[in-house]
This record gives sequence, structure tokens and C-alpha cells, in this order.
Amino acid sequence: MTVQKLDSVAIGWPITRLGVSFFPVYVAANELPAITTGKESGLIVNELDQASVQSLRVRNPSDKPVLVTEGEHFLGGKQNRAVNVTVLVPAETELEIPVSCLERGRWGQRRAWTRDEVYAGPRIRARKSEGVTASMRSHGSRRGDQSAVWSEVDEMLERVAVHSTTAAAADARQAAHRRRPSLARAVENLVARGPLPGQCGIVIVHGRWVTGMDLFGAPHLLAAHWGALIRSHFLESPAAEGNPSASQVLRFVRRFALHLAKAEPGVGLGMEHRVSDDRLAGHCLTLNGVIVHAAFFTRGPER
Repeated sequence: MTVQKLDSVAIGWPITRLGVSFFPVYVAANELPAITTGKESGLIVNELDQASVQSLRVRNPSDKPVLVTEGEHFLGGKQNRAVNVTVLVPAETELEIPVSCLERGRWGQRRAWTRDEVYAGPRIRARKSEGVTASMRSHGSRRGDQSAVWSEVDEMLERVAVHSTTAAAADARQAAHRRRPSLARAVENLVARGPLPGQCGIVIVHGRWVTGMDLFGAPHLLAAHWGALIRSHFLESPAAEGNPSASQVLRFVRRFALHLAKAEPGVGLGMEHRVSDDRLAGHCLTLNGVIVHAAFFTRGPER
């Protein structure tokens, strides 16, 4: 099946900073029930009783479902983790969710959990998503390829010339911003602008290369994750050159939308749809046929 409504999204005029362009995405008539997300959701994160690198326990004490999105980065516990798949946690429910470690050099010294101000980097998310898709096909499991994720974290730290004593992805941003205060100011100015009225998502373009998309089912869901998403796309300097093209953006969005997706019940509420081909990999969580969150990552610059 294909993901309903993704083929009819609208794309707006982009904002470009430091070679990275953000195209606003709009979704019409996408009616969701009341859902909360982000820092104000009240979600409680814990290790399992028998701690596992690739699993965490989350508890939703509220009377509304809480959206936990793929790529969110939680700091603390026995090591920092990023969420493998988007999960809609039912009200007053506790779930075990699949995660990947982004801090290879620490296991122990348990710390209080905090939600990072930055998502996992786009390349890390792409590698993680590919691993989950492969695992779903072969084992029916949402475990990622942890070795591949650690390798991507190491490569990111090397590219930005950051030494981390625990090989933590979270150390990349702080060090890069200390060295380049102008970058930090530009990013935070963009974060402060926030999404446009009615905006539900972003498509990201480096130069003329479409790198990915994050789309939410309602504007308030994007607004809760805006800052963390924007910051994540400046963790590395874009290597591609050229000018962004709305036609290229629409071509990738429609390719994702019209791709036959394998659908499985989600970890929590809703149905999870996964897409993978030679150009992109992605996923979409729907609830009663309505988009909750969708994301894709491209595999390389378009020729």
C-alpha cells in the first residue's frame, strides 16, 4: 500500500542559511485526535530492569497519547540513546521502545535522563533507519545495526574534529559551536523564527541535494520539535553546491509517497509503514489512516 495524503502535500518557499535550505511542507485535512509531544508531554524515560543497549522503557502518565519520534536523542541513563522508530504511546501506558546507542564509551554511571536540544544527526538517522528496515525484513525486529551507527558517530566526530572521551554524538555540537560562534548565532536565529503558520514539516536541501524530510500530522507537533530538528541539520557543513529546486523536492516527496510501503502495527498506537529503494529510505506512522509522523533520507546526491 501507499501512504495516504503524502502525495498531496504542498511545498512552500525555502529559508536558506549557510548552504542548508528548509522547504516548508503543508498537509491539508489531516485530522488527528489530541496528541502531545516533546518536552511538555510529561513522558518519563527509564532503563529496563535488566538494562539493554537497544531498548528503553517510556511511561506516559497523561490522559493523551504522546508522540515519540524517530531520531529524538535522550541523554543520560547508562548511555545516550536515539529512538529507532516513531512511537505513539497510549495514555497512561508504559512501553518498551527500540533505540540505538550514540555513546559507545560509557555503560554505567547512570545519570538522570534529559531530552537533547538536538536530534541525532541526519547521517546517523539515515544509517539507523536502513538498519531497522533490514532488521524488520529479516527478523521482524526494530533493532538497528548498532555497529553501523557507532561507525557513523565516529565518522561525524572525525569530520568535525571533535574528541569525545565516550565517543558521544552529543559532543559534536557543543565543540563546533565553540569554534564557530557565527554558526551558533545563525542557527539559533533560525530556531527562534519557528515554523510558519500552518506548517507541518520540512524538506532539507544541501545546495541542490535533497537530503531528507520530517513531516508531522499537525503544526503543533512540528513546533515542539522545530529547534532540535533545525540544529541537527547544522551538525556538519553541507558538501553539495548549487541552488535548491522546488521541483526536485516535490519529486522526492512524491517518490516517497507513491512507493509501495510495508505496513506493520506500530510499537504503540497506529500503523508503521516502511519504504526503501535505491534512492531513499523512510517510514511513516499513521493513526486510522491519518499521518502522525513521516521521515525519509536520501542515499546520495541526485545526478
